[in-house]
Amino acid sequence: MINDVVYDEKNQLTLDIYEPKTIEAAIILIHGGGWFRGDKTKEQALAERLTTDGFLVVAPNYRLAPDHLFPAAMEDLLTVYDWLAASDYPVKDKITALGSSAGGNLAIELALQRGIPAASWSGIIDLYPWVQEHPEVVAAMNQKPDFDKQASGKIDQDGTNDAFYKWFILNYVNQDMDLLKQADPLQRVSSKSGPLFIANSLHELVPLSGVYKLQAALAEVGVPSENKLIPGTVHGEGYADIAYQPTLQFLKSNL
Repeated sequence: MINDVVYDEKNQLTLDIYEPKTIEAAIILIHGGGWFRGDKTKEQALAERLTTDGFLVVAPNYRLAPDHLFPAAMEDLLTVYDWLAASDYPVKDKITALGSSAGGNLAIELALQRGIPAASWSGIIDLYPWVQEHPEVVAAMNQKPDFDKQASGKIDQDGTNDAFYKWFILNYVNQDMDLLKQADPLQRVSSKSGPLFIANSLHELVPLSGVYKLQAALAEVGVPSENKLIPGTVHGEGYADIAYQPTLQFLKSNL
């Protein structure tokens, strides 16, 4: 592993690189955390697993809310893609992305805007419409102690939490509903978008409404997608063992 490679001098943002024995493709592996917490180090176990399947893995840090509101995180991931595509690694036309939760949202944005195959595990998709449709939900921060010390696969595994979901969405835009409308990824779907693998549990933190809306929008413009709906309440990397193989098959088949 190569630690703390600077990909953005201006904002002093870094990424970690995990190199396989033989590079078949590259994957940008994006941590979650509601756009307000988390970092690249939480992805080490998954990154190492991906290298055994021939992926060069790039795991970046990105700017977090509330100090940096939308579109900062999205712009950072676009910069990561451009950095990787311009690097000396032989992967320019073989770049994919994978993220969980807020990282899933950012992986989706890479597919929509850079046209690459990507996978989202419990990605945050339904933003502005969901908040508009749930005015009765009082936003509340998740107060679980030592949240950031937990492994990614153990975070938010106990089902729906609409108050927390609303809180971190609004925190991403500092309560600005006009900015939230801009943050909604559905408006960036186009015929040039990349194919998407979308996983979600049936009764988890992230509502299924976004999965259905995104698949419908992609189908309308002729972009393929696949979803995997998983029984229970598990969120993001908590169901990695279930989603891993179909995710890899989808990404590799769409390169």
